[in-house]
Amino acid sequence: MLLFLGLSVTAQNQHAHHDSIKNLEEVTVKNATKKKIETEMKMAVSVDEFLSSSDNISFIKRGAYAWEPLLNNMSTERSTVTIDGMHVFGACTDKMDPITSYVESNNLASVDIKSGQEGSLHGATVAGSIDLKRKSTPFGLQKKWNGAYQTGFEFNNKQFFNLGNVSYSGAKFVADGSISYRTADNYYDGNNDEVKHSQYNKFNTSLGLAYKTSDLSSVRLDAIFDVAKDVGYPALPMDLWLSRALITSASYKQLFEEGLVRVVDTKVYFNAIEHYMDDTTRPENLVHMDMPGWSTTYGLVSKANLKKNDYSSEIQLNAYDNLSIAEMRMYPQDRSERTMFAYSWPWVTTRYAGLSMNNSWDISQRSQVHLGGSLGVNYNYSKYIEFNWIFHPGAPQEKTRFLPSLNAAYNLNIDQFNFSVGTGYGHRAPSVSEGYGYYIYNSFDRYDYIGDPNLKNEISYEGNASAGFKNERLSVQGKINYFYIQNYIIGRILSMGSPMNYQSVGVKGYTSLDYATLLNMSANVSYDILEHLHCKGTLTYARGMDNKGGNLPFIRPLSYLTSLHYMYKNLGIQASVNGDFEQINYSPEYGEDQTPAYVIWNISADYSFKINKVQSTIQIGAENILNAYYSTYADWGNIPRMGRNIFTSLKLNF
Repeated sequence: MLLFLGLSVTAQNQHAHHDSIKNLEEVTVKNATKKKIETEMKMAVSVDEFLSSSDNISFIKRGAYAWEPLLNNMSTERSTVTIDGMHVFGACTDKMDPITSYVESNNLASVDIKSGQEGSLHGATVAGSIDLKRKSTPFGLQKKWNGAYQTGFEFNNKQFFNLGNVSYSGAKFVADGSISYRTADNYYDGNNDEVKHSQYNKFNTSLGLAYKTSDLSSVRLDAIFDVAKDVGYPALPMDLWLSRALITSASYKQLFEEGLVRVVDTKVYFNAIEHYMDDTTRPENLVHMDMPGWSTTYGLVSKANLKKNDYSSEIQLNAYDNLSIAEMRMYPQDRSERTMFAYSWPWVTTRYAGLSMNNSWDISQRSQVHLGGSLGVNYNYSKYIEFNWIFHPGAPQEKTRFLPSLNAAYNLNIDQFNFSVGTGYGHRAPSVSEGYGYYIYNSFDRYDYIGDPNLKNEISYEGNASAGFKNERLSVQGKINYFYIQNYIIGRILSMGSPMNYQSVGVKGYTSLDYATLLNMSANVSYDILEHLHCKGTLTYARGMDNKGGNLPFIRPLSYLTSLHYMYKNLGIQASVNGDFEQINYSPEYGEDQTPAYVIWNISADYSFKINKVQSTIQIGAENILNAYYSTYADWGNIPRMGRNIFTSLKLNF
């Protein structure tokens, strides 16, 4: 009620203005430039590589493809990942198909990352939200046709890629299309040893069509189709035979010139994902296993933007219905016979509906107040609940949960300084695996995991702050956040049950700790040494502990990144150094061991030129110049990272 009270209070608040007339000789209007999906070091990046340049995102790597993003050092269960606000759920129990793997860098315009409860606009979350925003060409551009083509080769794993996109902008009709293909062989580590089962092949294409129904309204249809084949995972006992995704949506947008409501945008969507893991490429396995999975989602997202004087707001309605199915099939050496079948996701339906609101008030020219919140209802139904009854007799087949959220923040700008402080409170429901998973093998700690439908909601209490300084040459920014999470869900060894996978050492069940705490800190510095010479530096630190003072798994140690960028006319040269300190706060209980410190050196150079009217850029560079052999805290099973990698790229804009 307090959130929506702002509507009526602000609407009644009358401001007295003392107007005066001034003659302006010239007014210059510039378009805001969106950040390109590339990094300073490398312009031909994957979506994963681009996200890893963010301070608060790290990755768990099980191979060279489809890394699992960790927002604020928390697993994907605790974050919300969407594509243009649409909820998409992976079909792999081993998390080998994060949502970020179903898009490509050439069909994205930007990535919106919100930390903690600021991300509750897209649904219940603890860590925050990642919204992958697709390209959408405006109507009526002076240049009707635009496009780009990018190709390149990386020598370490013989990766070859082609990325192309084209757009048409008319007065009433707009079209956006993209196509991409990547193929790579096994990569080599810093000892020049081949890392087997690290190859992949990926094809992605997308299409968006928009029609202007009036001066202030339009309809739009979007579709993404993605296929990955023969994807190896050196950290797992099996590989991906095939992954397919179809992601579609239809939306209607209405603008308003006057009044409190300025924009209403409503979208209905459908997506279907199929994912087939098997170990036919692993003849050393004594027992063969297939693990196919399917995920189907129908959804609605409708949002309205409001503006009145110094008050602005965004209201969003989210609703979706998801069905997740995963099977486990075991075979002897003779694959014509099947010895075991089970549902690792026993046909679990998840229905969610939530209403969210974010409000902002400019209380002065220097300060703003933000207040937001949401209320969601989460419903689960397991068709084959008997699989869960083996470990949890009498567990309910249906479960309804209420998921509230609140967040508040205050921003202050004084001359060249900026400050902010905020807090948040929110609930999240257990994921499908945490609630209903049945013998999901975790090759990191070598345990089979069992879900519990009776788990309580995780409850997060959050505090955050930042401070910064900026002038013409120097920029300094520091951020900190702290999470106190009640009923923290994690796996603990069960006294009952025996492992189903011959490689397992035991059985763990998802359970709730009394609480866990997580601290994240980062510092960023940027300095213009000379007119054409710039340097940047980033330092991050995280610490996670359970209720007994033990270390949480996959918490990034002290890490750093520093870069030097020289740019003169059409030439750019970049050099960077990044690394982690020794991981001393590791967790043997969850399968971790101590990983040593490492330092990685990188360099690249690019040159821009024109071929007729085609703007072109060519780049050559090298990652891990010194061919260091290393493995990080987040490399599943301590698989080594890629050794020296020389890359080339050519991009044409027309």
